[in-house]
This record gives sequence, structure tokens and C-alpha cells, in this order.
Amino acid sequence: MAECRAGMKPIGLTFKKEGRDKYGKIKQGELMLVHECQGCGRISVNRIAGDDDPKAVLGVLAESQKLNKDKKESLTASGIVLVAKEEEEKVMVQLFGKK
Repeated sequence: MAECRAGMKPIGLTFKKEGRDKYGKIKQGELMLVHECQGCGRISVNRIAGDDDPKAVLGVLAESQKLNKDKKESLTASGIVLVAKEEEEKVMVQLFGKK
């Protein structure tokens, strides 16, 4: 199969699934970028690099709130839950440390 060379665009943020702690509480995983290929529509989830601009990452969060309902439902059906606007504080902690 030929590889698409159209380029990947960040469309949202998600948290890596980390399982549960010894008390059964879901553990907060690391922040991940959700990318979509601009040619074929393939979705990939990638770690945020140490040199990624935190303001750009926050911009991705803001832009992801504009995705249409069908796209969000498609991602959820594939096991990718986008970070909601209400979870912005969790994103800030991941990017900058303490609350």
C-alpha cells in the first residue's frame, strides 16, 4: 500500500489511556495530539514533543471544539476521546506543571 504524502494536521487533544490505580480510579495519562492526514483522512495519535509550543497546543484544543459532530463521533467510535473545553485545566497542568 502506498503511503499518503499529503501531510498531517493536528485536529485535537486526547489523554493516553493509563488504566486504573489500586483503588480502581482511572489514572490520568499523558497529553497526546490527534492528527488527521489531509489527503486520505487517516487518524494518528502522537506524543507531544518537549519542544512543541504550549500556546500552539492550546490552540489545537480551541480549534478542536469547532469540529463537527460527525467527526467527533467517528473519533469516539475509534476509541479516541477528545479533550473537552471543560478539561482545559488538566491540559494546563500537563503543559505547565502545577495548577
